[in-house]
Amino acid sequence: MSGAGTKQPKRMKRADIAPFLRAISAGNPTPRTELVYSTPFTLLVAVVLSAQATDAAVNKATPSLFAEASDPDSMAKLGADGIARHIRSIGLWQAKAKNLAALSHLLIQRHGGDVPPDRDALEALPGVGRKTANVVLNEIFGHPTMAVDTHIFRLGNRTGIAPGKTVRQVEDGLIARIPKDMLRPAHHWLILHGRYLCKARKPECWRCPGAEWCVFTPKTQPPITQGQVP
Repeated sequence: MSGAGTKQPKRMKRADIAPFLRAISAGNPTPRTELVYSTPFTLLVAVVLSAQATDAAVNKATPSLFAEASDPDSMAKLGADGIARHIRSIGLWQAKAKNLAALSHLLIQRHGGDVPPDRDALEALPGVGRKTANVVLNEIFGHPTMAVDTHIFRLGNRTGIAPGKTVRQVEDGLIARIPKDMLRPAHHWLILHGRYLCKARKPECWRCPGAEWCVFTPKTQPPITQGQVP
């Protein structure tokens, strides 16, 4: 008797997914990553640096790095020690510096210095996992991918769009359930919604434009202001 007595997670109705996404898009039909970049290579570097670090922290470190090395050739010449000088404020900076130097060498050797538009080729680069590859494929090459970070994993489960116990389950569920024409921007809409409204500790349901379609209960109430009777 598999699953006997197991409480199944709530799922948002498939018909409610599109209106929910339209509501949280906040009039932003073509959203972009908040990482600052100018080329496919600088985006790849920024995404590698963003693992277990905030976009804001990465954006503070990369201007000086990119001023000295903004392409694979100059990054490879800079080397791990040279890269490390610029990124010490970012978590795991030592490993990331080594990875950036190594992936720059491989981009030159295998791809003529270009960032490949191919998942397998991207994931073969040091420091590049599935999530990083998904970000690059979505942002640069327009692929309808879903890079599941902590925000998207939380929203997939909390809102009921795509509940899952693992990152891959949530990713596969989102790709299967989100309308195909909304997949590419939905990646950014969900990240931004999780970052600024549907926060980890306390989702701000009282000001969420998609609350009526979300299965999360009980909805959080607005904070009591000074002088207000609870």
